[in-house]
Amino acid sequence: MENTLLLTYLLLIPLAGSILILLLSNKNERIIRWSGLAVSILVFIVSLIAYFRFDPGNGGFQFVEKVLWIKSLGISYHIGVDGISLLLVLLTTFLTPLTLLSTWKSINKKVKEFTFFMLLLEVGMLGVFMSLDMFLFYIFWEAMLIPMYFIIGLWGGEQRVYAAVKFFIYTMAGSLLMLVAIIWIGVYASQYTGSFTTDLIELYKVGPTVPQTIQTYMFFAFFLSFAIKVPVFPLHTWLPDAHVQAPTAGSVILAGVLLKMGTYGMVRFCIPLFPQSAMEFAPFISVLAVIGIIYGALVSMVQTDMKKLVAYSSVSHLGFVVLGVFALTAESFQGGVIQMINHGLSTGALFLLVGMIYDRTHTREIAQYGGIAKIVPVFSVALMLASLSSIGLPGLNGFVGEFLILLGSFKSSVLGSWWFTVFAATGVIFAAVYLLWMYQRVAFGEVKHARLNKLTDLSARELVVLIPIFIFIIWIGIYPGTFLSLTERASNTIIHNVLSAPAALPQDVVTE
Repeated sequence: MENTLLLTYLLLIPLAGSILILLLSNKNERIIRWSGLAVSILVFIVSLIAYFRFDPGNGGFQFVEKVLWIKSLGISYHIGVDGISLLLVLLTTFLTPLTLLSTWKSINKKVKEFTFFMLLLEVGMLGVFMSLDMFLFYIFWEAMLIPMYFIIGLWGGEQRVYAAVKFFIYTMAGSLLMLVAIIWIGVYASQYTGSFTTDLIELYKVGPTVPQTIQTYMFFAFFLSFAIKVPVFPLHTWLPDAHVQAPTAGSVILAGVLLKMGTYGMVRFCIPLFPQSAMEFAPFISVLAVIGIIYGALVSMVQTDMKKLVAYSSVSHLGFVVLGVFALTAESFQGGVIQMINHGLSTGALFLLVGMIYDRTHTREIAQYGGIAKIVPVFSVALMLASLSSIGLPGLNGFVGEFLILLGSFKSSVLGSWWFTVFAATGVIFAAVYLLWMYQRVAFGEVKHARLNKLTDLSARELVVLIPIFIFIIWIGIYPGTFLSLTERASNTIIHNVLSAPAALPQDVVTE
């Protein structure tokens, strides 16, 4: 596959667009909104060009660009995508314009700054998924924190500053551990290559040779950083605050894309770099994943706030992804990858719908609703479809990912027990309980408040936001092969390399 500048365009277009928006006058809110939307749509079009030029039969990285950046440290501007990262790039570029369009009525103050931060956030997210240099990855990982901090802190709810600071501190704490591990493995690599390097392709060759004791430390330094972002139980406590206090657009991007950066980090770094440690600690990590699945579901059941219910459901659903990834079978791994996309679509739709009804009623308390199905039937149908997608109803996207994860984890020789599958499967039942119970209390029964009779149904703009998401929810549910074929070679390559990795030498053998 010939080199192109497609991926660089994906980074430069939103970056240039965000800077140009800063130059516009605050008085031109309409122009600012349309400009931001136009830039994000252009980025999506460029990502589609990358998709159609991508060769799914090639298991390696494509559209690779490498330019030496800091010669003395062997650091390069090195980017590229395989099927896994391309799918997440497409999710990012797909959700961003829809999210911007959804804010037309809900974001009324500092519109220029908000649009600027949203486009800057898109640059950071895309950079994370495309980086093939560890230093470059770290730069994008940290840079993404800044716009998200301001989006929560300036346009969030009453406790927005507390939520923004908590989000920032949690992620920063994990990031520092990752930075130490990047430096550590770069220094270790210098023993083999003769010079310090942060090139991921080179480190893939070095990582499996790291002595077992050191590899364990490096593995957990990376894993903790990514586990906080996912978030894996018990590192999830920042998530409900950030979700509930963030504006709807922030919640959609946070759930749809940012949480996937954690699971993507495990797929791209933890497992291929340290295969022996990944296999050794897979059962322990899978226990945490299963606890997260059940805990997130049980806590969702007792929520009185719709947004908090959807937020805790993310802890449960991302537990499935972590279980799938660390079961280390072809089925579970692909299930985990496709479930990242599924969660982004279904939970993104749920947050959008909660935001839309909140804009009309200014309450998210489930008890304040009831009987709205006959008042706003289109909204109610959309909420039902998003809920069923999140539950994992056959024929919709959630079923595909959960089925593959449960099938793969049942067959997993690394986990060594089918009890993981049994306990994880209860999360599907609990999801049906809390989501259908929420839907029943919101949509059916008596209309509890007279003001609900004045509700207006979804507008044309809101339908334009939701319909593309529902198209993919149904598409993946009916014909998942379109997306699974994209990730199959990359997933199989990672699994094969991990399972065939030689045992790492103990520390005392290496030092003799």
